[in-house]
Amino acid sequence: MAGEGEPAGARHVAIIMDGNGRWAKKRRLPRAVGHQRGVEAVRRMVRGAADFGLEALTIYAFSTENWRRPDEEISDLMSLMKKFIMSDLEEFVENNVRLKIIGDYKAFAPDVVELIEHALARTADNTGVMLAVALNYGSQDEIARAAAKAAAIGAITPEAIEAALDTAEMPPLDLLIRTSGEVRLSNFLLWQAAYAELYFVDVLWPDFTADHLKEALDAFAARERRYGGR
Repeated sequence: MAGEGEPAGARHVAIIMDGNGRWAKKRRLPRAVGHQRGVEAVRRMVRGAADFGLEALTIYAFSTENWRRPDEEISDLMSLMKKFIMSDLEEFVENNVRLKIIGDYKAFAPDVVELIEHALARTADNTGVMLAVALNYGSQDEIARAAAKAAAIGAITPEAIEAALDTAEMPPLDLLIRTSGEVRLSNFLLWQAAYAELYFVDVLWPDFTADHLKEALDAFAARERRYGGR
């Protein structure tokens, strides 16, 4: 059950989208095909977020550590990102989805940066679900940047750091989901997850459906959130 004074429904859900490579390997397909199917799962989650009344959905798309992957795979991921933005932007606009980026997306190639900034501008006035995409994101880097900003104004407090995080304008994180059976946070939303509920599922990301999201939300609603109290 929800804790005293807490709504049963989640407002902000984050997902570590894990398992694209293993999905492809199981089917003897190139990793790129797994990533393509992963994009289809993202589309399902954005639509599901609206259907289930979420205010915000944050997805881990490209971490600061992903630069260590082979150049060919990084190139495939960048191509997929561009295709996703170009193909889905109008749907975001029509469905009142507001796009947000967390992390340093300006480290990408100029054509990718231009597409991202165009999408951000096109959806800036939307008031529906906020889709935050973590790009070139690492939580330790985010916390370090936020602490530096707090220090610059002479107030290194939890409140000052939180106000300087990439997610500052978003609702507090309620539920963090990781697919594929891995049970770790992988440098994702470490600060924000301090009192979030964690949900790990064995399903590989390309197979994750709106029904799986609903199961996670139902499990969240059944938990009692104590925030350190009794």
